[in-house]
Amino acid sequence: MNTACGLDCYDACRVIVEDDALKIKGDASHPAGNGALCALLNKYMFETPRIEKSRVNGLEVSMEEALEAVSEAFKAEKSLLWRGSGNFGVMQEVTNLFMEKIEGSLTKGSLCDGSGDAGIVMGRGVNRTLPLEQIDKAEVVVVWGRNVTVTNSHIMPYLEGKKIVVIDPVRTVIAKKADFFLQIAPRTDYYVAIMLARFIFMEDSDATEWMDEFASEHEDFYDFTREHRIKSILEYIGVDLGDMGRMLNYLRDRKVVFLVGTGVQKYSTGSYVLHAIDSLAATLGLFGQEECGVSYLGNSKLGFDNPFSVECKRVQKATTEFSDFDTVLVQGGNPAASMPDSNRVKEELEDVENLIYFGLHENETSKLAKIVIPAKNFFEKEDVRLGYGHQYVEKMNKIIDSDIGISEYDFTKCLFDAFGFSGLQDESYYIDAWLDQCEKEGEHYVAAGYETLPYSEGFGEEGDDEFEFIEDYDDDFINTKRFRKYRKTSKNKKEDETFWLLSPKSNKSLNTQFVRDDKVQLHPELGYSEGERVQISSEHGKHEFTVKHNEDLRLDCVLITNNTVGVNYLTPAILSEEGNNACYQEVKVEIERIEE
Repeated sequence: MNTACGLDCYDACRVIVEDDALKIKGDASHPAGNGALCALLNKYMFETPRIEKSRVNGLEVSMEEALEAVSEAFKAEKSLLWRGSGNFGVMQEVTNLFMEKIEGSLTKGSLCDGSGDAGIVMGRGVNRTLPLEQIDKAEVVVVWGRNVTVTNSHIMPYLEGKKIVVIDPVRTVIAKKADFFLQIAPRTDYYVAIMLARFIFMEDSDATEWMDEFASEHEDFYDFTREHRIKSILEYIGVDLGDMGRMLNYLRDRKVVFLVGTGVQKYSTGSYVLHAIDSLAATLGLFGQEECGVSYLGNSKLGFDNPFSVECKRVQKATTEFSDFDTVLVQGGNPAASMPDSNRVKEELEDVENLIYFGLHENETSKLAKIVIPAKNFFEKEDVRLGYGHQYVEKMNKIIDSDIGISEYDFTKCLFDAFGFSGLQDESYYIDAWLDQCEKEGEHYVAAGYETLPYSEGFGEEGDDEFEFIEDYDDDFINTKRFRKYRKTSKNKKEDETFWLLSPKSNKSLNTQFVRDDKVQLHPELGYSEGERVQISSEHGKHEFTVKHNEDLRLDCVLITNNTVGVNYLTPAILSEEGNNACYQEVKVEIERIEE
């Protein structure tokens, strides 16, 4: 029997279940899979202990008693649903229907990709997914801030036989195999894109004919790039003219795809980064052309009529003031550890009278909760999986029966019944509502918003707009006056004692699910010993970590994967300027030895 992986990932693999003991393998016939499954699904999901019993006030109770406590808690005046993204099945959102009935609040914004999505919409008008088939046909693939072997491993067959360029502060696994690697300073991706666009204009390698039709303001954009001083900006990025020249050799007159990851936009100015990268792509004429394009996290719900779309008050997800509410339902998430500024978040959660945790695994949030409800995993319920890395949609079939937990639909139905509400349809109604909007290509469902060649007719929702280039913003980030002077410094010597914090995903976890870590990765030239205990601090907080050497880092960075206990004591509770996104990497930290 077939189902699909619900874990938060570009690949959204189809899964073949071979027997009742949950012996699973990947479906090699699926376009987004190669017959293999990652360790998160094949190993760590099954090894991580689950919550098996409901709890109220620390005591195990029956599911019925726990749901009665939940119903009572939702009679309070102010309630909030805060949902995580560990499971990407659409039925996760069925709980929205109950929150609308009680006039409760939901969240807006993102902990992940919202800033980049906003930047894409600024230029393209709508964020369409680049089909895998276009990536497969490219000559050159530029992997820009995406650690594909960790977050997007099933795309690797699509990269075979191509020229690979990597732009990243970290020499990742794919960077070591690349034809060219540009190791840039953190938070400089915007400038890389602007400089490359400027050089393309300067050498007349721009796609003038395409831009005249689809992006007619290109001369204004060229003028904008000329406001950026070349020498000082290249020093700031940490590259030279030779690096830029070698990079351009892979871009001019080639069929190019950019694979852009979320790491480039984990800053307050993240939207400008994606808008700048898109503007570079437009300068090259990469949109609406065969074998070309820009791949980010596409809008997986584009073109769908969402049956769980509701009218509710909303608060910011990345900076939620939990103490404003009497009852908070945390569904499938761990805000106590995954939100920025853990000190603030924990204090807020502790002030909630009725904190309800509804999920699979124990974590920092479940330990604070008054009521704990065990959930079912995606093998134990019906669902539909959309994809943000490709156009394919999968029916997630229930594979096994389990006495553990309750599904999101049944949880919602219990609350509807307890409050005497009407209007909740059968579960199959919602499953069919999503699938019926899809097209079929052979045995595969294809998303409602799918286009074989995105933007071939134009931009915007109707395809009749032009591309809008990035232009000057009233923001210090894009104020070129700041680049008046930069002293030339050695790449192997730091002048200050602060370091950029990088917090990418781990290959052993999905954010704070599964295996946790306690390591801070430092370049060995910084003088700290492997296994040494250090305190990492920022203006927001501090935490102790164990040193792990990593020669693939720049000397101005520390790397702490986002599954590491304590990493978000260091991060700021601020929002991106566009997109309402968390800004995990908008912070510099200090290192202090712990004396024994």
